[in-house]
Amino acid sequence: MAILRIRRIGICGTDLHAFEGTQPYFQYPRILGHELAGELVEADGADGFEPGETVTFIPYFNCGTCVACRAGKSNCCARLEVAGVHIDGGMTEYLSVPSYSLVHGGGLSFDELALVEPLAIGAHGVRRAGIQPGEFVLVIGAGPIGLGVMEFARIAGAEVIAMDLNESRLAFCAENLGIPHTVNARASDVMERLRTLTGGDMPTVVIDATGNLTAINNSFAYLAHGARYVLVGLQKGDIRLSHPEFHKREATLMSSRNATRQDFEHVIGCMKQGLIRPTTYITHRVLFGEVKEQFRSWLDPARGVIKAMIEIDT
Repeated sequence: MAILRIRRIGICGTDLHAFEGTQPYFQYPRILGHELAGELVEADGADGFEPGETVTFIPYFNCGTCVACRAGKSNCCARLEVAGVHIDGGMTEYLSVPSYSLVHGGGLSFDELALVEPLAIGAHGVRRAGIQPGEFVLVIGAGPIGLGVMEFARIAGAEVIAMDLNESRLAFCAENLGIPHTVNARASDVMERLRTLTGGDMPTVVIDATGNLTAINNSFAYLAHGARYVLVGLQKGDIRLSHPEFHKREATLMSSRNATRQDFEHVIGCMKQGLIRPTTYITHRVLFGEVKEQFRSWLDPARGVIKAMIEIDT
């Protein structure tokens, strides 16, 4: 096991949903936190790592022997333990993690490293979708995970359409990510807008990053014939769809869970090349000692939180 001194903790939807009591796979009490950056205190012989270096880690601890692990899909290990979900996470000053989970900082800042994990979630969802250049990809949900999905769909060559209920978040997509098309899900002409944007075809890839049951169920209507629908967001309820409508499209429904080391490396590479500027997502900063007072406020849409970042002083 390696020991990290935590320096940055990003707050994500999983943390907020856990606070609300709506996060699946969750048991209480639990220390939150899995979007982390820190200094390596003890490497425990981890190959190529030295105490004192800046690191992040892959917070999905896998067994290495189940059918998924044997197939290289450690992200959906049958006995998976996710830091901050199944086991205690990194909202603490020091954290012990398996040495195999360490990821080199690569010269990135603490802020950037704390954003690698949520971006890897988006990168994995895009990889699952198998996006081809020029495809119209509808990303539903403009929170941090959705922003990551949009970024990597754009890098894959897609024509990205952002959908959300929040106009300020849609404006953020246009102004900061350069997303060419935005659609408010509350608009009365959503279907007409999508048909117009796609030349009458509808999107050939739809990716949900909301974890909202209504949004997930409604989005089956947005699929082109032959389309792929990828669920990155997660919720507790039952998905409902019209089988004839889904069947006649020969549509594909996929889940996308967590991410792999390949996705982490892709994210870090894109950051180093300047293809993404994830620190623009950070809208709120607090010191570690202020978290208790501030946490509940991050659930209020009026606060305009995209990414809250916790700093632990040296």
